[in-house]
Amino acid sequence: MKNLRVILISGLSGSGKTTAIKALEDIGFYCVDNLPILLLPKFLELCEQSEGKISRVAVVEDIRGEISYPASPAHPEVKQKEGEDFFDDSRRIIQSLQKEGYPITLLFLDSSDPILMRRFSETRREHPLAFGGSVLEGIRLERERLHGIRDMANQVIDTSQFNVHQLKEKIQEYVQEGAFGGQMTITFLSFGYSFGLPYEADLLLDVRFLPNPHFVEELKRFNGGDPRVADYILQWEETKEFLERTQEFIRFLLPLYLRERRTHLTIAVGCTGGRHRSMVVVNRLAEMLRDDLTKKGMVLTVQHRDAERG
Repeated sequence: MKNLRVILISGLSGSGKTTAIKALEDIGFYCVDNLPILLLPKFLELCEQSEGKISRVAVVEDIRGEISYPASPAHPEVKQKEGEDFFDDSRRIIQSLQKEGYPITLLFLDSSDPILMRRFSETRREHPLAFGGSVLEGIRLERERLHGIRDMANQVIDTSQFNVHQLKEKIQEYVQEGAFGGQMTITFLSFGYSFGLPYEADLLLDVRFLPNPHFVEELKRFNGGDPRVADYILQWEETKEFLERTQEFIRFLLPLYLRERRTHLTIAVGCTGGRHRSMVVVNRLAEMLRDDLTKKGMVLTVQHRDAERG
């Protein structure tokens, strides 16, 4: 394993990549914004030759680098084909460097379309893929082109609800919590479909098939943290079977994610409003898995995104 800590930051324009790179620079990372992907192997090689002066690096790789380059003699696996997507080459370079022993972690920043449009409006910047058209068209095209890179990411962070200071804190927390030490953090997240899908979700579970306490007069004003709501949802056979099958599925998946060097996994559970069924299921799954995951050195966290809405 190479003795060089590497973070690649990618994501949508306007999602906060500049803030992220500055946050890492503040805690001692050597940072480069928009380094062409073809130059990444040479850049890391030079960093290794710094005799320990550079031990942690962060590089932004985004849509601005989507241009054609000739193949590299050092990495002949990177070949430009007519019409080939630039990020297909990014994928091959990253995987090749990982095989050489570089502990590369890819962090992807995402945000909702309305938030991105608002940010572009506030800054009066032009979207790099708008090409004279609407900002929304540019966002949708960029999201499509970055889909493969997003799927490769070790961690996806939805920055929609973060201000600059909160995002900086989130980035630094992610890096400093030991994400590169082989430890895996599993987040169970409850949400409501009425308020949109969580962009950071790796796995998405829909529990709208379960009986809904919203239609029980004495329960609807409480959320899933109330024992009465939990007892109501957990009493049904379909709830019990769903929980058993789901925990078995998660236990099956975790070693496979670890094998792929995933350090974070977000399992999102959704119901209509995010206040009843999804909260109860998330709490119960965490309870069922916590002891076993802790013994294996994993960190388990629980978040309820929409518990106070509606």
